[in-house]
Amino acid sequence: MGRFINPFTDFGFKHIFGREMDKDVLIEFLNDLLEGEHVIKDLRILNNERLPETEQGRKVIFDIHCETDKGERIIIEMQNREQPNFKDRALYYLSHSVVEQGVKGTWDYKLAAVYGVFFLNFTLDEENETGGNRIASGKGEKFRKDIILADRETGQVFNPKFRQIYIELPRFNKKEEECETDFERWIYVLKHMETLERMPFKARKAIFERLERIGSMANLTPQQRAQYEAEWKMYNDYYNTIDFAEQKAMERGMKKGMEKGMEKGIKQEKQSIALKLKKLGLSLEQIATTTGLSLEEIEALE
Repeated sequence: MGRFINPFTDFGFKHIFGREMDKDVLIEFLNDLLEGEHVIKDLRILNNERLPETEQGRKVIFDIHCETDKGERIIIEMQNREQPNFKDRALYYLSHSVVEQGVKGTWDYKLAAVYGVFFLNFTLDEENETGGNRIASGKGEKFRKDIILADRETGQVFNPKFRQIYIELPRFNKKEEECETDFERWIYVLKHMETLERMPFKARKAIFERLERIGSMANLTPQQRAQYEAEWKMYNDYYNTIDFAEQKAMERGMKKGMEKGMEKGIKQEKQSIALKLKKLGLSLEQIATTTGLSLEEIEALE
């Protein structure tokens, strides 16, 4: 493990962006994301379990739901693994945030804007990649997609109250000295945070010094560190499982066998992590959030 936490674990993501006491970090990130078009002065972090779960369990592992001082709703999620129909899922979540603004009785249908910000550890539209390569390597690759409601012919915005922003981390390949904007500096730090020996850009922007303190392993409590280490192991083992399964599948040409083997291995690893967290005294709800297992599955573990 490095000096800083991995922001793409459930604990790491919410520790950095999802705590009311450190909401100024989230505000600064969002203002750099929307630089030149929007300024957020304050926000409140809402209950992240307001979003519905599928019967199979939540595949979008990390989410932060907040409301700005102007009433705008912003959903921020981190998706570590490719998922069928992810764009549809994102649309469904944002639509849910629109619909829940409805008022019974007489209503003028005036809505607060809804934003979705999605960090992706994979690239979208794999079938359109040259040679089928899902990991883009060129420095000129577009790593941010902004989706708006606009006129197809003129490109003029039709309604500014529904927007999706996808950040495809594998497409971002700039080095530290090549980052030109504060938003690019955020993405560089988040992508490399676990392996950094020092926090860059502190002299340029004070929030990175704050991020250094929040993300430091040395500043975690013993319970926080135990939870993080358990999640980090699951995160690491997940990618090792995928790499191993893909290698074996390529050797044998057995895609179905790969999928079943991956599912079984990941399920066993989740159960092992859940059992360790039970012994550490975490609540069943905390363990369920961390591992994605149901309360019934966790209760049955011995």
